Amino acid sequence: MSALLIGSFFAAGHVSEINAANPAPRNPHLADSTNPIGHTTSAQQDSVPQAGPIGPTRTLDDFELQYRHFGPFQFGTSISGVYPDGKRVFWSNGANGVFKAEHDSFNIIDRFPVEGKEFSRPEIESALEELRSREGLSAMYFAFKQADMFKELSGVYTLLDNNHDYYIGDNGGRGITVYGDADPSDSNSKIVKKRQWTMPDSVSGLMIGMNMTFDGWIVFATEHGYIVSVKKDFSEERVVRLNYAVEEDAENAATGPTGKGWVRNGQAVDESGIYVASQNHMHKVIWQNEQLSVDEKDGAWSVQYSNTAGQGTGSTPSLMGFGDEDQFVVITDGDKKMNLLLYWRNEIPADWKKLPEANDRRVAGIIRVDMGDPELAVQSEQSVVVSGYGAAMVNNTPRMPWYYPERAAMLLNGFLGTREEYQPYGIQKFAWNPEKRQLENAWVNTSLSSPNAMPLVSAGSNILYTTGARNGEWTLEGIDWTTGEPVFHYVLGDERYNTLFAGVLLDEDGHIFFGTSFGKVRLKPRKEEVLNTASN
Repeated sequence: MSALLIGSFFAAGHVSEINAANPAPRNPHLADSTNPIGHTTSAQQDSVPQAGPIGPTRTLDDFELQYRHFGPFQFGTSISGVYPDGKRVFWSNGANGVFKAEHDSFNIIDRFPVEGKEFSRPEIESALEELRSREGLSAMYFAFKQADMFKELSGVYTLLDNNHDYYIGDNGGRGITVYGDADPSDSNSKIVKKRQWTMPDSVSGLMIGMNMTFDGWIVFATEHGYIVSVKKDFSEERVVRLNYAVEEDAENAATGPTGKGWVRNGQAVDESGIYVASQNHMHKVIWQNEQLSVDEKDGAWSVQYSNTAGQGTGSTPSLMGFGDEDQFVVITDGDKKMNLLLYWRNEIPADWKKLPEANDRRVAGIIRVDMGDPELAVQSEQSVVVSGYGAAMVNNTPRMPWYYPERAAMLLNGFLGTREEYQPYGIQKFAWNPEKRQLENAWVNTSLSSPNAMPLVSAGSNILYTTGARNGEWTLEGIDWTTGEPVFHYVLGDERYNTLFAGVLLDEDGHIFFGTSFGKVRLKPRKEEVLNTASN
């Protein structure tokens, strides 16, 4: 194993973080839970208040791994508010339908199937065995065949509202379907399809992202740069087009298939605006009095970022700072050697001077993401994890043989993420220092590998959680959010526990759960560890 792989924790760049105290506000029109939407809140932070597990390091027993056969590509899961019967449920969707599951037991209540899309348990067990046993190019070929199922997804973008209605972007990327309960008062009721909405013909491009304004309108972008707001009952809609969409020929600016368009990531939302990145610019779109605006006089702005790799940013914007704190929107840029960027979210402080390395006065911070290696070219396809004034990302760039095409990267850190010859290593955190008013390197950990998961920060336990890989097995990794030092890890097992680009999440009781290649799993460690966590 190379020095980079062994490469223990580097504290040379460690700074003392001055924590922001205000959490992201809960959107009152989303489900009253800690995970009603992708990336946990409208601010897209991937941070939750409740405590999670604290270890110790060990291999979990089978009875501590609640694995459920949902079917392929269950990327996201929303947790409902409390029903009149006092219970909560999980809502999720994947290649073979929409699911409801009990929060307490994790058992499936109902599935609303996608016609003609059935994946039997024997089929899935056979696929898992093939992924375990194949090596080299044979493994690559089999992974490529499995990836074909990506195109069968019923919808990646979802949210759950305060009426237990579950919104899914579907209809070939041109609409929204809403699912809900046959009996809204009963958490165990069957799933019913409630209503559908289709984009007007005047709006081009496939749907990208889904969020909700703080007055209850659904909002999303299209690949061609349209921002659309729709009332929850679909009775009204508003449309505006992002600045530079016409000048940059957004309709023909895609750098690849779906997901590589002029807009390729979701949006963050706060009380005053919608934050979305296009291929070369970071934008704030104003939402006020049920109207959209991209006009600077209304408070909107657009700032160009560097894009030497030509693909645009791979990250969904995240919001940092609330209330009386310094307030930013956070993304990574599109450079071959990627940078983290902080933009002043609202009015720029009157005494703020443009940074020498920045192209615009709105840039509050810019810093290289290199995982401790100045020669390393890192690119991210994930949102930046934000908690307080801290911002972190993992290295998802696999070590590829020279003869593999670039498009093979998704397979190497996806289906084949436990293979040591491909594993990427490195997690890096940065922090805004409000006294110095500058963005600083907080820590780098090069000993840990997180091949494909979207990490999560628990403010309650001050731990960043992600799935990792050790000795050919999947793990849950717990990293101290302040120092970057490993706290503990759970050994989970083989390919059954591959997150495959899903997010690591905490349920309302502080148990880790996440989607896998062919199902979902919740970790319920021995009772004393849960009690220790609750008291931490």
